[in-house]
Amino acid sequence: MITCGAVTGSPGILGTGSYVPSRVIDNKDISDLIGVSEEAIWRKTMIRERRWAKPEEATSDLAVAAARQALEQAGISASELGAVVVATSTPDYPQPPTASVVADELGAGHGTAAFDVNTVCSGFTFALSVTERLMAGADEGYAVVVGADVYSRILDPNDRRTVLLFGDGAGAVVLGPGAPARLLSTRLDGFGAARELIQVRAGGSRLPTTEETLREGLHHFTMDGRGVTEFIDSVVVPGIQKFLADNGVHPGDIAHFVPHQANGRIMESLARRLDIPEERVASTVTRYANTGAASVPITLDHLSRSGAVASGDLVLLAAFGGGMSMGLNLISY
Repeated sequence: MITCGAVTGSPGILGTGSYVPSRVIDNKDISDLIGVSEEAIWRKTMIRERRWAKPEEATSDLAVAAARQALEQAGISASELGAVVVATSTPDYPQPPTASVVADELGAGHGTAAFDVNTVCSGFTFALSVTERLMAGADEGYAVVVGADVYSRILDPNDRRTVLLFGDGAGAVVLGPGAPARLLSTRLDGFGAARELIQVRAGGSRLPTTEETLREGLHHFTMDGRGVTEFIDSVVVPGIQKFLADNGVHPGDIAHFVPHQANGRIMESLARRLDIPEERVASTVTRYANTGAASVPITLDHLSRSGAVASGDLVLLAAFGGGMSMGLNLISY
């Protein structure tokens, strides 16, 4: 576990952005694919549609579009960036880092640090924390942090437990000095003993790609739904409660709760158990489904652009994902 509070002079969020593909996959499309009724999909997930990338679109394409939005809102040129960090578990390639592609496409200057972070759906909260710490105390310099995933490429179309849950997208923030939104505190946790709950088994050095792994579908995303629910109940809920208590924050002090958009029913239950009112929960899951590492920054962008965030508001970002992992960020506007 890494726990850290604010540092004098630490950078904050200057701008946000997001992007989702234009291709809409609604519940009828999924119903036709897996033979589950549209109503049953909604009842179980609170998802009505999701976006899937076109064949020619890769994770970096989505990330670049979201980053450009964030840079525009921040009034920052890509040439001013000192770092480009991409959180993803669906990179363009095993090598080079997707962040290298994004930095080049954005027009970041020669020497700009570019690296990926992979803690699956927790990726953005981890990347935000790490990047903010790298920049802490600096008098100048900017960074863009992106969460981006194209899960449609790794889903098993015959797995009715997962194919209905996921969409593709990207969200981004620009970090820099003098920002109106400041990270007050962070908590990052890992639980390697539970790593088999969420996985893609083949395609790495442990189990390289072969005709057999392809034939057996070992390159598809798998998830133990019941195990993940138990992880949320036993780890995520008490973890968030302790994080708030350690920071002297009551759940009622949270103006906006931005959870990982795993599943609408899970989000509903999480907020209820944390005693956070439903109207304070930011949600994009109905339109975009679970977009992996992109879900928190996409939702944060929608929230910030809605005009609902006022000066002095506390915003809680909370994500959990494969590894298993949990990342929490407390932000003050």
